[in-house]
Amino acid sequence: MSGQVAHEKRRQEILEKALDVFIEEGYEDTTFQKIAERCGITRTILYLYFENKKQIFAESLKRFLGSVEIEIAVVAHDESMNSEEKILKIGEMVVEACEKESKLLSVVLDYLLRLKAAGGNPDEKVRRRTVRMRHILADIVIEGKKRGEFSETSSVKGTVEIFFALVEATVFRLVVLGRKEATGLAEALTPFVQSMRP
Repeated sequence: MSGQVAHEKRRQEILEKALDVFIEEGYEDTTFQKIAERCGITRTILYLYFENKKQIFAESLKRFLGSVEIEIAVVAHDESMNSEEKILKIGEMVVEACEKESKLLSVVLDYLLRLKAAGGNPDEKVRRRTVRMRHILADIVIEGKKRGEFSETSSVKGTVEIFFALVEATVFRLVVLGRKEATGLAEALTPFVQSMRP
């Protein structure tokens, strides 16, 4: 195995273990030392892979979102489904992913609240992390309009915003209200998407 491949493999192992520490400890209480201990390495070695806790957290979150994006892209390119079915399927998948990763979402919410309290812009951070998903959804709506599955007056931007309002409501129910599932939120998309029919 080449040095570069071994380095990248070790980085991925660190990210997986670090994510567990973030989930168990929360963002604020997670330290570089705790991550190093979980990985069975020293802080000095950990610095060879990452500059700080913030970088590890950002890359851990990027890995989670990346896997969700891949699943969404597969649905978006599934020729056996029409545009309406694609949006509903993606809504269902995102709600399920949020339910599965509710602990991670609580860490993300904690991080965003701390960022806001420190004068940062959490909205910009969230938008930057979800831009590819937004583009995929926009492409599905545009495709649906071209195929005549959605009316010409259907709003691409409005549909994407409704979808992400669903995601935000899901996170609120799971993290803030402490529910185990977000029953009903995926189904809430159905009447909206049906209203887009010509």
